[in-house]
Amino acid sequence: MYFIDTHCHITDEAFSGEEDEYISRALEAGVGMMLQPDVDSSERAAMFALTERHPDVLRPMIGLYPGSVTDRWREEIDRMMEYSHRPVVAVGEIGLDYHEGKEFAKEQQEALEWQFDWAAGRDLPVNIHLRDAMGDFLDVVRRHKGLRGNMHAYSGSYESFLELQKLGDWYIGVGGVVTFKNASLAEVVKRVPLERIVLETDAPYLTPVPYRGRRNESSYIPYIAAMIAQLKGVSVEEVAETTTNNAKTLFGI
Repeated sequence: MYFIDTHCHITDEAFSGEEDEYISRALEAGVGMMLQPDVDSSERAAMFALTERHPDVLRPMIGLYPGSVTDRWREEIDRMMEYSHRPVVAVGEIGLDYHEGKEFAKEQQEALEWQFDWAAGRDLPVNIHLRDAMGDFLDVVRRHKGLRGNMHAYSGSYESFLELQKLGDWYIGVGGVVTFKNASLAEVVKRVPLERIVLETDAPYLTPVPYRGRRNESSYIPYIAAMIAQLKGVSVEEVAETTTNNAKTLFGI
């Protein structure tokens, strides 16, 4: 079986000095490609350097994470543009995050709209980080109809997924949370077509059962696939094949 992890932070300090071993473990587990989301200027150089070392298995994104947005977000965008000539598979991870408060809600929305326009201009998909801000996010998407992308670590309702589908070409990213006991995501996954799901880990975060509480990594993707297969009543092989094709279609890989 061949899997794609559509969202993992291999250059996170949790894996410092272990990046090559991380990739080897993933390949042994059948994860043949890993997509790296961008965060901000503090991590971007390391992320691109790692993808250049492993061009066959890693693919980069470029974007400004909402948690890194302040009233000086345009300066961060300028730094991001220094890498705009690099080939990337998506603009991400971008979005809205009000979990820690709404001090920069206006700036987050402005940065998101700018990046939506930039993605559309380059015909790139978007990789979305969204937390406690679905209403405002849908309002922004309505002003940018026709985008394609995925909702990383999807935590919304099935109804919100349907609304997104009316506005563009959207997938949901499903990770370790789907394996958690009583996770509401499981009920959403049952209803969302498999053809609209991509796999992810968000490593080193959101580790699936049976390793919950430990550092996450791409080699755990098969546990996520197995839970989706159980929820859908299909084989793990079908989950692997369909989600891999979804990722290839969405990200152009």
